[in-house]
Amino acid sequence: MTDISNDITSTIGRRIRSERDLRGWSLTELAERSVVSKAMLSAMERGMTSPTAALLVRIASAFGMTLSTLIARAEMQGGGVSRKDEQPVWQDPATGYVRRHLSPASQMPLELIRVSLPAGAKVNFPAASYAFIKQQIWLIGGRLDFTEGDVVHRLEPGDCLALGAPSDCAFHAPGPEAAEYLVALVRG
Repeated sequence: MTDISNDITSTIGRRIRSERDLRGWSLTELAERSVVSKAMLSAMERGMTSPTAALLVRIASAFGMTLSTLIARAEMQGGGVSRKDEQPVWQDPATGYVRRHLSPASQMPLELIRVSLPAGAKVNFPAASYAFIKQQIWLIGGRLDFTEGDVVHRLEPGDCLALGAPSDCAFHAPGPEAAEYLVALVRG
C-alpha cells in the first residue's frame, strides 16, 4: 500500500472513531447498527485496514449520513472556512423558501443555517424532523410566527427561540417583508 493510501485509510479510520465518539457509541453499538464486525471496525479505526465501499456505506448509514458525507468529513483537515460562494443553497419551488448551509465541514455536531422565508409563505415540518436534533432560531429581520405543536411564538428581530421536545412545527412569515433567520442545530 502506498503512503497516500495509508494516509487516506488512517484519515477515514479517525473519522469513523470521531463520529462514533460524538454519538457516545461503543464499538459494539456501532457494530450492531452497521452490521460490520467489531474486529473490522477496530482495525479500520486504527488505520490497519482499508475499508471497502460496501462497508463504508453500512457505517455511514448507521451514522445517518451518506457515504460522500462520511468521506468529505474524513478529508477535512483541521478547521475550515465555508466561503459564501461555495455554501450549498436550496430553494423550495413551492414557497420560495431559501436555505443556505453556512457551516464548514467539521467534526462539530453544530450546524448553522440561514433561511429567507418570503412574506406570506408558510413551511410545515413534522415532529420526526426534530427527533435527533436540538435547535435555536434567531430572527435577523422581518417577523416570524413559529408554531410548535399548539403554541405559536411570535418573533421580532433579535428574538431567539430554543425549541422544546419534538413536535409538528410551522414557520410563517406574516410580512410585510421576508423573515430572515438563523437556525443553529446540534445533532445527537
